Amino acid sequence: MITVVAAIISHDNRILIARRNRNKSFGGLWEFPGGKVEIGETYQDALKREIKEELSINIINFKYFGTSKNDTIKLIAYTANMKKDSIIKINEHEEIKWVLKNELRDYKFTPADKVFVHSLISSDKY
Repeated sequence: MITVVAAIISHDNRILIARRNRNKSFGGLWEFPGGKVEIGETYQDALKREIKEELSINIINFKYFGTSKNDTIKLIAYTANMKKDSIIKINEHEEIKWVLKNELRDYKFTPADKVFVHSLISSDKY
């Protein structure tokens, strides 16, 4: 089983979502950005590294949000914020969007990320 981390990044009451590269598994679907945890990394360190690699930004204020599991992947999500004055540069994804919580249902997410979409929509957060 692969362990992956994801960041639910919020800003101005909107949540950042990213469309996966069409040449990768689940290509074209939406996700919360993140990636694989490397040996010896904490989940938070992996998330910082992955977000820096994928979006060229630094994130802060981590808070555990939840875990999604299936036969091949364990996805651990954290809420986070961008450091002030961050400028996003898309390095891995096809596109990104800032959406309102209730707009999340309008996008087709990867199976592992769907769990978090449902949790966000039904929660009082954001």
